[in-house]
Amino acid sequence: MQSLRTPDDRFANLDGYPFTARYTDVPDPDGGDDLRMHYLDEGPDDGELILCLHGQPTWSYLYRFMIPLFVAEGYRVVAPDFIGFGKSDKPVRRSDYTYARHVAWLKALLKNLDLQAITLLCQDWGGLIGLRVASEMPDRFARIITANTGLPDAAGIEGEKVAEISDRMRAYFESLPVHLTAPDMGAAMITDKSGMGFLHWVKFCAETPQLRVSDVVSFSSGGSLGDAQAAAYDAPFPEDDYMAGARQFPSLVPIMPDNPAIAANREAWKVLESWQKPFFTAFSDSDPVTAGAHVRFQETVPGAKNQQHVTIEGAGHFLQEQAPDALAAAALQFMRDNPL
Repeated sequence: MQSLRTPDDRFANLDGYPFTARYTDVPDPDGGDDLRMHYLDEGPDDGELILCLHGQPTWSYLYRFMIPLFVAEGYRVVAPDFIGFGKSDKPVRRSDYTYARHVAWLKALLKNLDLQAITLLCQDWGGLIGLRVASEMPDRFARIITANTGLPDAAGIEGEKVAEISDRMRAYFESLPVHLTAPDMGAAMITDKSGMGFLHWVKFCAETPQLRVSDVVSFSSGGSLGDAQAAAYDAPFPEDDYMAGARQFPSLVPIMPDNPAIAANREAWKVLESWQKPFFTAFSDSDPVTAGAHVRFQETVPGAKNQQHVTIEGAGHFLQEQAPDALAAAALQFMRDNPL
C-alpha cells in the first residue's frame, strides 16, 4: 500500500495545539510496511481514560479546546488521527480506505496502547468507527458519549427493497451536480426534499476539484474559523494527493441498503441493544446531517435509559469547534453521574 506522510514542518506552531505527538504502527492490510498512526496522550497516566474520536475531514486538532478541560479535572485523554488524517500516514488510493479497515486500524491502536476502562467520546465518523469497535471489544469500554453521529444500518429494509432502494439512490447520486464550494453544497443538501440530501455531501467530497478542509469546517461551524485555525485544519493536506481518505470517507457511509458494511453495523446494533453500561447523547441543535439520530440511541440502548441527555444549543455539525465548553461540561457531568 503506497502512502504519504505529511512533512512535520506543516504542523509547526499550530494555533492552540501544544500537544506532544505520539505514534504507533498499525498493519497494512495489503501485507506491506506498517502504517504510522498518530495520537495524543495527555493528562495523568492513572487518570480515567477518555478516547476522543474525530470525524471527516478533521483530525485531533478538533479537540484542542476540550483536552485541557478534561486534563484539568484529572482525566487522561487519548485522541488519535484516523489513517488518512492529521499526522497519520495517508494511503494514496481511495480504494485503500474501507470501513472495515478503519475499524481494524482503531482496534490495533487500542491493543497497542492496551487501553482499558475507556470512556468513548465520538462525533461524526468517530461514532461510526468507535461504536463498531466498542461493540467488538466491549470489555475495553466503560462509558459511551455520542455527539452528532450515528450507526447507519438500513434499518427495516429487507428483501427485494434492498436492490430497489439502492439502485434508486445510485441513480439520484449520478444525477446530482458537482458543487464547487462547501456553502453551495450545504445549501443543496439542506433544501433537498428527496430524503437523500446527504448524497450531495458524498459527491462534493468525491468529485469537487478543490476540497479544502478549512472551508468545510468553517461552513459547518457557522463561519467561526480565523486564518490561523483554517491553516491548522488544512495543514495535514499540502496537496490533493494527501486527501484520498478525506474524499473517500463520505462514500463509505452505509446509507445504501446493499452497502457491505450494513451486516457488520447490524451486528453492532445487536450489541448496543443489550448495552447496560452508561450511554449518553449530546447532540447539537443545528446539525442537518445527524439531526434526530440521538433518538434511536436513547430509545434502544439500555445504558441510555434515565441518563440526563443534553442538547447543545447554538452549534452546528462540529460542536467541538463551536461549543467545546458546553460539550466538555456535559461529558464531565455524565462521567460524575456514572462513576466507574
